[in-house]
Amino acid sequence: MPAKDKKVKQPSVEEPDKGPPLQKGVYIFPNGDKYDGEYSQSDIGVLERNGIGTHTTKDGVVYTGRWVQDKMSGQGKLEHPSGAVYDGEFYNNTFHGRGKYVWPDGSFYEGNWEENKMEGDGEFIDTEGQTWTGTFRHRAAPGLRFKLNLEI
Repeated sequence: MPAKDKKVKQPSVEEPDKGPPLQKGVYIFPNGDKYDGEYSQSDIGVLERNGIGTHTTKDGVVYTGRWVQDKMSGQGKLEHPSGAVYDGEFYNNTFHGRGKYVWPDGSFYEGNWEENKMEGDGEFIDTEGQTWTGTFRHRAAPGLRFKLNLEI
């Protein structure tokens, strides 16, 4: 039987003030992507996104949040041109920790994530505004419960 209050194990996210000093600037990638934010130089001389910044792809995907060693790690928001949005914790370029994913139709899941998968306690609000709560296991939700929202 799954544990009710399972916490997603959150790997440690290095603090940006450890290591080389942060600088701030804008970088345009050869493919047309743009990064505007903090960065540092690695031990081998490579520039890495570190700290807070915004990366915009040429296709219109926008990530704003924390970067650690050139990867989305920490609190951030990822917005897609379709209207889909994830706002929450990232680790190593994946949804990992607590977060909310909103689909273009307005339905959303809010809860725990592990490596881009819904994992653990959470709530799903469908397009009719109905709330489904329970333990999610990737795409399955054994024991999912309908939450009745009655106003008296």
